Formats: sequence, C-alpha cells, structure tokens
Amino acid sequence: MELSQKNMKKMLFIVMVSILFYSGLQNLTSVINYLKSIFALLSPLIMGLAIAFILNVPMKMLERVLFPLPQKAIIKKISRITCLLLSIIMAAAIIFLVAFLVIPEMVGTFAIIKHTAPSFFTEIQIWAEKWSAQLPELRQWIVNLQFDWDKMGSSIANFIKSGTSTVLSSALAAVSSLFSGTVTLVMSIIFAIYILMSKEKLTYQAKRVIYAFLPEKSADRIVYISKLSYKTFYSFVAIQFTEAVILGALCFIGMIIFRFPHAATISVLIGFTALIPLVGAFIGAALGVFMILMVSPIKAFWFIVFIIVLQQIEGNLIYPRVVGTSIGLPAIWVFAAVILGGSTLGILGMMVFVPICSIIYKLIGESVSVRLASKDIKTEKINTI
Repeated sequence: MELSQKNMKKMLFIVMVSILFYSGLQNLTSVINYLKSIFALLSPLIMGLAIAFILNVPMKMLERVLFPLPQKAIIKKISRITCLLLSIIMAAAIIFLVAFLVIPEMVGTFAIIKHTAPSFFTEIQIWAEKWSAQLPELRQWIVNLQFDWDKMGSSIANFIKSGTSTVLSSALAAVSSLFSGTVTLVMSIIFAIYILMSKEKLTYQAKRVIYAFLPEKSADRIVYISKLSYKTFYSFVAIQFTEAVILGALCFIGMIIFRFPHAATISVLIGFTALIPLVGAFIGAALGVFMILMVSPIKAFWFIVFIIVLQQIEGNLIYPRVVGTSIGLPAIWVFAAVILGGSTLGILGMMVFVPICSIIYKLIGESVSVRLASKDIKTEKINTI
C-alpha cells in the first residue's frame, strides 16, 4: 500500500478506533454506566421523539383526509394544529380506555379468584360428569377426583399476599419518583409538539448539516437510509394501529352479538395487545378467555372458537384489503424479530425490532443484488439446487 497522506489518515483512524474499542472492553462496566447516565439525561428528548413519531401517524392521516387540498401558510398552520390536537385526543382516549377500563377489570377478576375457585372447580366437575355418561372410565376418574380446597385456598391467599406486597413496594417506589416522571413526560410532550409543528423545517436543517460536513456520496447514503427507516417505521405503526382498531371493533361487535361477558373490556384489551406483532392478539385473547372462564367455561370455549374464526376473517379478508402491502419482511424473520426483541427489551422490543429488522433486511437485499450484478451472476444459477 502506498503511504500517501490519505492512506496515513485511514491507518491512524483504524488505530484510534482499535485503541478505543480495546479500552472500552477493558472498562466495560464503566462504559455501560456512562451510557446509562447519558440515556437518562437525554430521556426527555428520546421520549419526545418517540411520542412525536407515534402522533405523526394519525396526524398525517387526518391532514390527508380533512385537508386534502394545498392551503396558504396560515391555513396550513391552523390545519396542523387542529390535526395535532385531534391526534393527542385520540391517544389520550386510548390510554384512558386501557387505564380505567381494562386494568381495573383485570384487577377485580384476579381479586375474586380466591373466593370463586372452589365453586368454579366444583361446577366443572358437575359439568364434566353430566357429559361423560357415555364414558364410564372417564366418569369413574372424575368421581374419584378430589381437591384439597383448604390447601388450594391457602396457596391462592399466599400468592395474593406476596403479589400485594410486591405491588405495594413497587407503588411506593413509583410514588417516590412520580414528580420527576411527570416532569419528564410533560417536557417530552412539549418537545414532541414542537417537532411536529416544524418537522419540515427540521428535516431541511438536518439535510443541510449532513451535506455540509460529509462527502456527497456518504450524505446521499445517509439520507436514503433515513428515508427508508422513516417509511418502514411509519408503515409499521400505521399497519399495526389499523389492524388493532379493526380487530378490536370486530371483536366487540361479535361479543355483543353472541352475548359474551366483559365485551368492552376484552375488546379493548385485544385491540391494545394487537399492537404487538404476531403474538399480541393471542395474548389479549388468552386474558379474555381467562376472564370469561371465571363466569362460564362453556362460553370460554365458544369464545376461543370465535377468536379463531375472527382471526381468519380479519387476516385473510379484511387485513390485506384495508392495510395493503406490509413492511416487506418475510413472516419467518418477523417471528425471529419478535423473539429477539422480546428477550432483549420485552414488549417494547417486540414492537421496535420488527421495523429495524425490516430495514436491515432491505439494505442487505440491495447490497446483495448490487454485488451479484457486479459479479455477473445470473439468477438462474442461484435458483438451481
């Protein structure tokens, strides 16, 4: 390699990066703590960016529906404020439904388990005996089946007590940081509003900085990846939100028609959990089955049948027509992204890793296509097994 000034700069850069990387590995704990402190310091801004991105989805839809024609500057500003306020109201309504409808209902359901469990299992025994007349072996097994209700009641009581103590300790910890959390949330919302009110100007300024300090080829690549990331995340949020609303509405209508208990609560729960890709609706359905099971085992069984049919109708007929094209990630990689995100960051990871993996999948696919074209490798040769 010729030791030109350009190559010397590259070598120095590689040496510096290697030294920093080695130092970071030697002091990994300190680096992690330092990153955590930076994240805590920037948390209002990061949370504000997340809130702005989420609110931008309904705001953009409302602008397209309510104000489809180009307007003057003052009218455009008024329309932006109107759509932003409507988006905030929609988000607050969803949070209100979950906080004041689903959670209290779930807490009440768990609270009565201790008192209803003995009679509940007794009813199951009676019901099973009624329908097992044609199976003598099964009938004899049910007759001989005994439950130690005192021991079961004690176990449930201990579980509730331990859970209550955990909840109380968590509540005390939450109350101690309530003020700081409220301030952070308010600051994040204000920051999100400023971002949404001037998102075009901020985009223009960011592009100016990128093209001013980077080579044009690198700047073009960064802008392209940024546009791809925005489009992928926007499509993902819009798809999941639309699917959640449709699924929740259909579930509510069906539960009202078939007279299932807890119709509103379970429908909101299923719609909310449907925001999680692939497994979300099943999580909400499982909780709904548990709530109905405390009322009627037969209705719980028919509710499972109803959810399976509803998922097939929504997934095969309504979802493709209303939502349209997906984010372009095959189902196997969506499943892998959900598993990886769930094991890393929980529910938030399930929702974030899917669009991230979609972006990586598209970039790798583009890079592979370019390299194959440069090597003049035909598609027929790859398809041959």
